[in-house]
Amino acid sequence: MAVKIRLRRLGAKKKPFYRVVVADSRYPRDGRFIEEIGYYDATKEPSVINIDQEKAKSWIANGAQPTETVKALLKRIEK
Repeated sequence: MAVKIRLRRLGAKKKPFYRVVVADSRYPRDGRFIEEIGYYDATKEPSVINIDQEKAKSWIANGAQPTETVKALLKRIEK
């Protein structure tokens, strides 16, 4: 089972809101997931990022692979 940390799109048309979730890579983007670890709202100025870093680190330590976008968000939080 390939586990990924990725974004799940919510919100209305042209007003995206994302939840950061841990999911099996075989599931659809907005489908089933294992755990929700945060959210990302790009429509606000400045953008709002809220990710539980402890959960993210524990999932990465257990073998979950973050997507490129989630990697960038995690780097922005650390600063």
